[in-house]
Amino acid sequence: MRLIPALTALALSAACSFTSAARAADNPWPQKPVTVIVASAAGGSADVLTRVVLTHLARETHANFVVDNRPGAAGNIGMAQVKRAAPDGYTLGYGNINTLAINPALFSKLPYDARQDFVPVGRMFSIYNLLVVRADSPVKNVTELIALARKSPGKLSYAAAGTGSSGHMGGELLKKMAGIDVLFIPYNGDPASLTDLAGGRLDYTITNASVAWPLVKSGKLRALAITSRERVTLYPNVPTLNESGLKGYENVSWGGLVFPKGTPQPIVDKLSTALEKVLKTDSLRQDLANANAVAATGTRADFIQFITSEQKKWADLVAAANIPKQN
Repeated sequence: MRLIPALTALALSAACSFTSAARAADNPWPQKPVTVIVASAAGGSADVLTRVVLTHLARETHANFVVDNRPGAAGNIGMAQVKRAAPDGYTLGYGNINTLAINPALFSKLPYDARQDFVPVGRMFSIYNLLVVRADSPVKNVTELIALARKSPGKLSYAAAGTGSSGHMGGELLKKMAGIDVLFIPYNGDPASLTDLAGGRLDYTITNASVAWPLVKSGKLRALAITSRERVTLYPNVPTLNESGLKGYENVSWGGLVFPKGTPQPIVDKLSTALEKVLKTDSLRQDLANANAVAATGTRADFIQFITSEQKKWADLVAAANIPKQN
């Protein structure tokens, strides 16, 4: 567990002093540190970005947030821990595209029910994927990639960081919408797949933009498209697949906060309101942009609706692509 520091000593001091009797009487929550279970390893993008948001939330709510990293089993271990936590407002969970939307369709059995066991608080950020090829690839754009795949069905291969990852789902969505037959090769993380791509052992990958972009800037890889519906200001010269002929294509990694089922509604509402407020600030938006992420917009109700739509989208794709169920 690691304490999330406020951006300044003054802000941290204010957070610690929140236990004063007068303020506690007006604001019954929080009166002790809030544990945030992040179902991924420390130092990864989910962990880093969550800590960025929590730093700003600490100033707004006068809470001390403590991150508890619980990686393993595609995030299922950590989310099961959130489910089992006391619903008293002092345990939060980091929920994302995998644990809340893809895993329910991909796994034959989960230790939690993504639809019933959690109370969504709000979406924090989006992380986009890039479709990249090696720098000397003859393929210059998405149209040429699709044409090559159609010309040689079953010959091209793409990679992503594991079965069920957002890159894998994005690749399967590309296959479905473009009507192409390509081979998916799962890798244990992005670095290995990008090394093989640069070395000519793969034809393309769909991977986290924050990981691939430095290699694009250095000239080792070429970005054909970004997986957002509209162009992203962080990568203004990279076209979307949506504008490259695949109308409606979107594949976005996202992360948000959830409470265990049964958490008192006033606490949920208070944190949700605070999150929505800090996400509109220039300082947090810039901090997330510096980490190659985009601050989320919308209300708690929007997040609930978004989770529902994502669950249906990826369940339909898993079924259509005949992706084997994971144990």
